[in-house]
Amino acid sequence: MWYCFEVKKYIFILVIVVLSGYAYLQNPYKAIAPSKTKEDIAKEEYAKRVEEEKPYLLGHFSPVNDANFTLVPTAYLTYNTQMYLRKETLEAFIAMQEEASKSGVSLKLASGARNFDHQKRIWENKWDGTTLVDGKDLSKSIPDGVERFLKILEYSAAPSTSRHHWGTDIDINGATPSYFETTEGKKVYDWLTANAMNYGFCQTYDEKGLNRTAGYKEEKWHWSYLPIARGLTQDFKAIIRVEDIKGFKGDEYVEELNLIDNYVLSINPECL
Repeated sequence: MWYCFEVKKYIFILVIVVLSGYAYLQNPYKAIAPSKTKEDIAKEEYAKRVEEEKPYLLGHFSPVNDANFTLVPTAYLTYNTQMYLRKETLEAFIAMQEEASKSGVSLKLASGARNFDHQKRIWENKWDGTTLVDGKDLSKSIPDGVERFLKILEYSAAPSTSRHHWGTDIDINGATPSYFETTEGKKVYDWLTANAMNYGFCQTYDEKGLNRTAGYKEEKWHWSYLPIARGLTQDFKAIIRVEDIKGFKGDEYVEELNLIDNYVLSINPECL
């Protein structure tokens, strides 16, 4: 009995050795693959983060289906429409609005989150002449592509580069310089410059000068909610490459115009 048991044991061991050898021949590299280093794990985690965050940064998502966003009640809007914002952004705006009202200042939202498709409609309507810019059809008045691109960039971001994608940026009371030249507009702007930072908001595009030599023209209506937007700005800088900015009319000029450095990152230094 003992002899039979020993024979069976050695036969079993022999079978295991043979099968192991077969597995090695099928995939020798897997058999000798070393364990992952901390550096390998860190690279995999970063690649996963990029894969998850890139669509959001570029606006390729729907705020309607994103749990981080919420529908803005019409009471806070300048006109009746469906507008979404990051929940934290809306909460901060409501607190700011309530405080402003105590000083007789009325704050309403003219624009909030705009995904890639929304921004593309705005951009291409100006590119094709459907929306007039300074009273002109740019497709006729500026036939040169680069010059037309630059003209639209005075006040409109190209799709994939708009901070409105993130749900952290808002336009207050109206997106026109003329409003802020009125008595009411000046009062609103004075209050915002004195108080908005207390609620986390920063004027993204201040007047161009020594501190901001490139980018969009001044927008007194555009404010970013910094507790979220500041980190997303740095993520955009680290993750997004020029080849990611595409899918709209005129995108062949993106690299030449260096949109990331000259526009996305060319903001009020206090907002960085």
